[in-house]
Amino acid sequence: MRSNQIAVARILCALLLVVPLAPAMSEANPPIIVETGPEPDASIIWLHGLGADGNDFVPVVPDLGLDQAPGVRLVFPHAPRRPVTVNMGSVMRAWFDIFALDRFLHEDEEGIHASARYLAELVDAERAAGIPSRRIVLAGFSQGGAMALFEGLRYPHPLAGILALSTYLPLAGSLGEELHAANRETPILFMHGQFDPVIPYFVGTTAVEQLRAQGLEVEFRAYPMAHQVVPEQIQAIGVWLRERLAR
Repeated sequence: MRSNQIAVARILCALLLVVPLAPAMSEANPPIIVETGPEPDASIIWLHGLGADGNDFVPVVPDLGLDQAPGVRLVFPHAPRRPVTVNMGSVMRAWFDIFALDRFLHEDEEGIHASARYLAELVDAERAAGIPSRRIVLAGFSQGGAMALFEGLRYPHPLAGILALSTYLPLAGSLGEELHAANRETPILFMHGQFDPVIPYFVGTTAVEQLRAQGLEVEFRAYPMAHQVVPEQIQAIGVWLRERLAR
């Protein structure tokens, strides 16, 4: 995400409570937690893209309009550091490896499934903390969005929604068999840039077609942007999240 393209944290940030996370899979590298109120009754787990980290989307929190009581807990995990083949083996934070520019020729099934297990653990931790699964949203940008789609549609308890930003559908061929009935009706908001040079626009629209072919509810919104997030989009995301988490 290009932070200069969004409104950064304003004075409202002072009202947010940043608290330690309950025990998660990676004790050495726990997610960033932001709470918009003292007793949150809903959670959003938001995954960053390739090469970024959990700090990437923290600045957008004040612009989402989630500060009304009792509040929302936002969980921003960090992907593990690993060599990424397509980037000459450079070590960076990645939810899974990318072997080639055409990411569908050979997908990193092991890495995808490992990150899916971690994401499921994060959701389970929120449930253990008293947040019902129907009050939990999975969100992600780029590679993080791919993971939100992958695990969200396979998770065995109903979620509040899935937010997929500038992304695609990993291991699409297995979705038909692995899609869990609990999330067949989970709302999906899919947003993509019309001029995205990293994950081309047609890759995003193809993912939407694949999801709809499974009978899933997908709202698709296109923006005249590249591989990024823009203020107009953040406002729309805030409205959608508030609708999903409304009491």
